[in-house]
Amino acid sequence: MNKLNLSSYHPILDVQGHILFASNGHVVLCYKSNLPEIYSLSEKDFEDLHGTWFQAFKSLPVSTVIHKQDIYEKAEYDGSLLPEESFLEKATADYFNGREYLKHASYLFFVLPLGGSLNAAKFTNPFRKIEKGIHKPLDHTVKAFINAVNDAVSYINNSRKLTLMPLDENEIFSLTNTYFNGFNTGFDTDIQLKKSDISVGEHHFDVLAVNSERCFGDVVQSSKTNEKFTSDDYTFHQGFIDGLGLSIHENHMVNQIIYLDDKHKWQKHLDKKIEELKKSSNFGTQNKVILKKIEAITAIINEDDSSRIIRGHLNIIFWTEQAQDLNRIASKIKAEFKELDILPYYPKGEERKHYFLNSYCCFSSNFSNEDVYVTDLKHALCLYINNSNYKTDATGIIFNDRQHNIPVLKDVWDEGKKRIKARNFAIFAPTGEGKSFLANNILRQYFESGVRLVVIDLGGSYSKFAKLYPDDHIILRYEQGKNLGINPFYRATDKALTPEHLEDLGVFILELLALGKDTTKAEEVAIKKVLKYYYQTVHSNHSLASLYQFVDDKKDSLIEELKIQEAYFNVYNFLHILSEYVADGLYSFLFDVTEAQTYKIEDKRLIVFELDEVKDNKEILSVMLKLIKSSIQSTIWRNKAEKGIILFDEFAKQLKFENVLESVEFYYQAIRKQNGAIGVILQSINQLPNNSTSASILENTQVIYSLNNEKGYDELKNRLNLSSHDMNQLRSIRNNLSGARKYTEMFIKIGKESNIFRLEVPKEVYAAYLTDGKESEAIMTLYEQTNSMEEAIKIFINS
Repeated sequence: MNKLNLSSYHPILDVQGHILFASNGHVVLCYKSNLPEIYSLSEKDFEDLHGTWFQAFKSLPVSTVIHKQDIYEKAEYDGSLLPEESFLEKATADYFNGREYLKHASYLFFVLPLGGSLNAAKFTNPFRKIEKGIHKPLDHTVKAFINAVNDAVSYINNSRKLTLMPLDENEIFSLTNTYFNGFNTGFDTDIQLKKSDISVGEHHFDVLAVNSERCFGDVVQSSKTNEKFTSDDYTFHQGFIDGLGLSIHENHMVNQIIYLDDKHKWQKHLDKKIEELKKSSNFGTQNKVILKKIEAITAIINEDDSSRIIRGHLNIIFWTEQAQDLNRIASKIKAEFKELDILPYYPKGEERKHYFLNSYCCFSSNFSNEDVYVTDLKHALCLYINNSNYKTDATGIIFNDRQHNIPVLKDVWDEGKKRIKARNFAIFAPTGEGKSFLANNILRQYFESGVRLVVIDLGGSYSKFAKLYPDDHIILRYEQGKNLGINPFYRATDKALTPEHLEDLGVFILELLALGKDTTKAEEVAIKKVLKYYYQTVHSNHSLASLYQFVDDKKDSLIEELKIQEAYFNVYNFLHILSEYVADGLYSFLFDVTEAQTYKIEDKRLIVFELDEVKDNKEILSVMLKLIKSSIQSTIWRNKAEKGIILFDEFAKQLKFENVLESVEFYYQAIRKQNGAIGVILQSINQLPNNSTSASILENTQVIYSLNNEKGYDELKNRLNLSSHDMNQLRSIRNNLSGARKYTEMFIKIGKESNIFRLEVPKEVYAAYLTDGKESEAIMTLYEQTNSMEEAIKIFINS
């Protein structure tokens, strides 16, 4: 057979759900594997996965064939998968559109051969049809096989790290057609099976295989050192044969086939082989080597009751449009095998055709004894590829994967609470490592997806990004002797006075009075009574000065009129303390309502408070934070159905003052009841005092971002209970700030899941996030000239 047309020799007789009935009489249960992300697994994780596969497979019936197939195809990233509504979204989609990466699909097939036979002849025609009796109702053997496989799949799916999903009829036919169409797209073609070459359409194929005990070196294990990310200080692990997967950036597939045999039959076979080799061991060192390996396998089997003898076959089929490139790809693969101390077999002619055709799931029982190695199941499972590309979520923030620098969406909000219960986040990185750049990236995408933002900034890092949305943002900058324009007492005339409004104002005044946490329920009730009376009496121009005047006017009768005890509301104490904030008081400018902007704030989705000039004044910063809290309550917390985020940038500077930490803890506790999140940005986790309040904040922070830190990450480990693999990931961070594709790497932990991601952005986005330097100043100058941040950025990047 030198030419094959699939329509004349179709291998599938019938498909029912995920059960394939092959024309040769075999029954195949077909699954797609959902594997963990590459780089996300530790040495122990690899051991656990190995154990999961072993426990699942060891009890499957004799004669079961397990065929794991990992297909890697070169592909181009489709930019239309990303949102393209805003200026920066379009720039991002265009920038990544067409970027090449390696697409990976992993499949697992459980095959029940016709009659339970695994003794294939050396060359079997895989397309022979045995239709007689195939369509009869499922017999007892097939039912028992399906039940056994279901048990194995359930065990794997309960492991949490692996998931097997049944393929449907369309997927099975599509996979079959794609295989025999040689992974060509856009046309159907024939397979040309020549002795010198296998070609299908525009693709030329070749094969390398591990088909004998002689191929293996001394060591096979579940994982090995990843040299790229390992240093003298730590060891980063990868799966034993991961180097044959995503690391080879070529079109290829890895087929790992396991034949579950009768243990006793093969024990006798091995004993016989040992006897023969002992007799001939004097006739060459090769025989001595094989004898040693088989004796080692036999020893394992005899010592371990749970061992399961199997026959195994591993091959790598690779293809390319240019036949001359096959040798180059073969050299890459052989180099990877050499790293593993494995010597692959290079089939030619009839053998190569046989390997190509029988690497399709319906035919994988056709490999003969001359094409397989005999070993223990545990040994064979070390040759499993256990990870895949980065997983992209349906929605989320765009980062880049570490493998191909293509966009990956990570759902750090996690609406369904599958990974985290609280979506609060923290960013840790020393000065100059890009904290604000990363925060801009996160906040901008949240904002464009409809989330309301309040940024409390002591460094002026968000104004450029905010100015891209002229109608949706407001920047409130504190200047010496001026107010922020926030009037917590403001109430639109058409709005009813709600209990929530009174509660918020009550807390605000009690904090101003410095009663803080010591307030009693009686004091809270008293202040709310005063406020309610004030709003019932005064119908317009509400403000702190107006409230002060109201209480002053009524100071002699207020207690009696409201029937409250003086112990719960001391009129003179109230007037004395608040006199600092009204009329000619020292801080009266903070509550000046001549420029009240509260009505503006309520309609904005992006509010930036720039408090750079106030960061060293304890009293003013304290009042500012209280005013901001009141504006948050009237914006983000006004509508619980609306998502909202509060970000504290340069948080350490705010922490210098008492009560700031407690104030922030209040946000953390209150945000639970809202549809919101809080973010803090710190240079070091040590900037958070080591006390119960900080512990509460960290406990409620379930999304962690860390950028490169040359001083190390030990404090992060101690206070966030990071695992040893988290630490290895952190230590492996490498930035690339030169060349065509600049990126920074960051550690992201969402709940218990962690990995290293990259941040690579187009020039437009880079310009929007710049926070200082000549380039930033140049853009701001252009903005002042054009009054359009989008235009300013376009002119800047084209100049």
